[in-house]
Amino acid sequence: MSENKNLFTPGKIGPVEIRNRTIRSAAFEGMGKDNNPTQQLKDYHVSVARGGVGMTTIAYAGICRSALSFKSQLWLRPEIVGSLKEITDEVHSHGAKVSIQIGHCGNMTHMSTAGCIPVGASTGFNLYSPTIVRGLKKKEIKEIARYFGEAVNLARQAGFDCVEVHAGHGYLISQFLSPYTNRRHDEYGGGLDNRMRFMKECMEEVMVAAGDDMGVLVKMNMNDGFKKGMQENEALIVAKELQKAGAHALVLSGGFVSKAPMYVMKGEMPITSMTHYMDQKWLKYSVRMFGSMMVPKEKYTPLFFLNQARRFRREIDMPLVYVGGVTSREDADRIIDEEGFEFLQMGRALLNEPDFVNKIKEYEDHKSGCDHINYCIARMYSKDMACHKHLNGLPNNICREIEKIKHKYEK
Repeated sequence: MSENKNLFTPGKIGPVEIRNRTIRSAAFEGMGKDNNPTQQLKDYHVSVARGGVGMTTIAYAGICRSALSFKSQLWLRPEIVGSLKEITDEVHSHGAKVSIQIGHCGNMTHMSTAGCIPVGASTGFNLYSPTIVRGLKKKEIKEIARYFGEAVNLARQAGFDCVEVHAGHGYLISQFLSPYTNRRHDEYGGGLDNRMRFMKECMEEVMVAAGDDMGVLVKMNMNDGFKKGMQENEALIVAKELQKAGAHALVLSGGFVSKAPMYVMKGEMPITSMTHYMDQKWLKYSVRMFGSMMVPKEKYTPLFFLNQARRFRREIDMPLVYVGGVTSREDADRIIDEEGFEFLQMGRALLNEPDFVNKIKEYEDHKSGCDHINYCIARMYSKDMACHKHLNGLPNNICREIEKIKHKYEK
């Protein structure tokens, strides 16, 4: 077997050297309980580390109470540092580095979860929660920026090598960046310079806290995925501003959970599977009736963000992480060797096969067994993220839906 000169060589994100160029993306696991880590969360990330990944990322940790969307999400606070340290120690024992994604959900939550009326860049109503949203006051904006810095210090105490700041997908930083959700008339709204102000304040706190021993990645949108959202030209300016702010690497993504959710991972949302696990009967029936309109499908293709990411590669001179549809050794080699990205992230491929990286290292023709049905995505909002191929005894209606979607892709 020929030796690849780049994919399986070390790379650096700031001060942190990673053994190869693969990163488990911050795809939400849904494996926490009461905002705390669990043995299941530990076991999954350890399995990915054992499976050869360069760095694994624990997803979507809230920086404060108002940041939380789900009870199965981590709330990064002093009480869980010890439990997180057990995870990072075990991951390190298998040779991988470990990152934690830190963020604030903004308007994507409920009062019962966040402990307050959901907050966002602007006052309004979020149909996708659904909930009334209160625009943040200036002093609250400053406070949340400080929470980002505190989260980095807690991550260091818990043994993490890197943090990934979530500035995309329609969560709070993204809500400030996007003209769709930011309708403010003060210094935090209006033109892009003002809409970037909150992001820059968060990054200032993050970089001071990161010091010279922690790597900082930022997940950002190349495009919000709809006409009234942030478009590529503005996103390039955001990327350059993040570089000025000191970020060590950018994760290039796209989509908006409250407007274009399938733009993030492509394909269609299995509505039957999604509603099967919902507890609230009114929400279950509403989504069954209107889900296909609320969550329109997006065509899935391998390397689906590559055309957009190429422009960022041409114009941004810093480490860039490609994410989106990497499902084979051929894909991975292309991203690193031919397209010139420093790292790549994978989510569904590593859920389907936690040892996917070891397999593509040993077998150059190996391809992921993920069939992109998105059952895992439909399930993760109410239960843990799991691949349907790993489960036995699924209800007949879910099995029928899976086969129906699979048949569409096979045509």
